[in-house]
Amino acid sequence: MTTRKRSFPTRIILLLFRLSIYFILVTLLWVGLYVFLPPPVTATMLMDDNGITKDWISLSDISPNLTRAVIAAEDSKFCSHDGFDKQAIFKAIEHNRQGKRIRGGSTISQQTAKNVFLWQDGGYFRKGLEAYFTFLIEKIWGKKRIIEVYLNVAETGIGTYGAQAAAQRYFKKDASALTKFESARIAAALPLPKKRAVNGARGFTRRYGNTIAARINVVKNEGLDDCVYK
Repeated sequence: MTTRKRSFPTRIILLLFRLSIYFILVTLLWVGLYVFLPPPVTATMLMDDNGITKDWISLSDISPNLTRAVIAAEDSKFCSHDGFDKQAIFKAIEHNRQGKRIRGGSTISQQTAKNVFLWQDGGYFRKGLEAYFTFLIEKIWGKKRIIEVYLNVAETGIGTYGAQAAAQRYFKKDASALTKFESARIAAALPLPKKRAVNGARGFTRRYGNTIAARINVVKNEGLDDCVYK
């Protein structure tokens, strides 16, 4: 009895199918592990020539002021979207299409997926992977875990990562003791942590920090942090 040999296109399709299954299984395991374990290091950290200063702490040890400041600054719809703020994405696309200064439309969930599992640059391919990992962490982690991981891995200064490292570096205190003003100053620097000063901020960064500080109570009073604290 002879075995019919598969054609080359068929073999390619089968190979791609197997690779897709392996990819899904590996990424599900990877994301699942981080439900319980802190991500030990990220690609951004490994590629940072300034070294790595970080100290993982639980969400309960981070001041709600900082959580609310980050929501106010980065993603006011964090608790209501499914990982993607479609309105912000469309606005960013239109803004960039007009040839203006490039603006992103990433949510905290997307930023967390990128920071933990991927790298900073990479165009549409990386954005596609980012969307995939964002979907996974929204379904597997939930909002509290997402914000907890984000606040521990986000770059908060040159060679500085996470809330605790930032609080110690800039204010010589634990992240649990951050005031509204201090939290707002950290949040204001998040989009460009290597360029924006936390201490001694001037110009736009200073004004932006003051705006964030004023919005912290709005986040609390309007329940924009309900998925984190209720």
